Amino acid sequence: MSTDGWKNFGNYGADLDPGNVHGKIALARALEDALERMIIDGGIKSPVDTRRGLKARMRYLTTTKGGPQALADAGIHAAPATIRAWTRGTQRPRPANLEAIDTAYWNLRAHNVLTNTGALKQHLNRNGRGTRIEIHPVNQIAVDEPRRRDNLRIQHRQVRYIWDDAVDALVASDLDTLEDLWDDVIAELDSDWGAYTYVSYIGIGA
Repeated sequence: MSTDGWKNFGNYGADLDPGNVHGKIALARALEDALERMIIDGGIKSPVDTRRGLKARMRYLTTTKGGPQALADAGIHAAPATIRAWTRGTQRPRPANLEAIDTAYWNLRAHNVLTNTGALKQHLNRNGRGTRIEIHPVNQIAVDEPRRRDNLRIQHRQVRYIWDDAVDALVASDLDTLEDLWDDVIAELDSDWGAYTYVSYIGIGA
């Protein structure tokens, strides 16, 4: 599977420094991870270099809106007869074209998931039950030992009601809304809330 076209699709991806960050950034990263899992888990499992995998990708690319453009963007400019032969499985593309078809498929699937986030919202809302998140406090390794807070621990919270707004804010790169939503989440930590404004990691579904 080639994911070069979309693995850094977000503004807060895992390629960034994984150290202590504001909770809004960690929340955005966690949402991106959830979206990435949805892209992969619902995708075609057979490799592109198998007959089954190639035919499935070509069917998706030739029957889904945006498929021809995704193929062109990936560098595929084959004749219509060739595209039909690949789709039917009667002709095998060269290795470079197989890679380009794989890239086109995953890019188009990522685009479609990102522009139709209803399934992710439904998954996170769970009919009002919400989703459990795991909050890792800041890494204090760089803090002088006398100033370290020994009582900081991993927090687990069942979070409800924020997910529609959080997903919309992620897609819109709206950090102000993500910050407001994160403030709502940590407000439930009472006197400890200020210690979790910045965190080292947030896991969704943990």
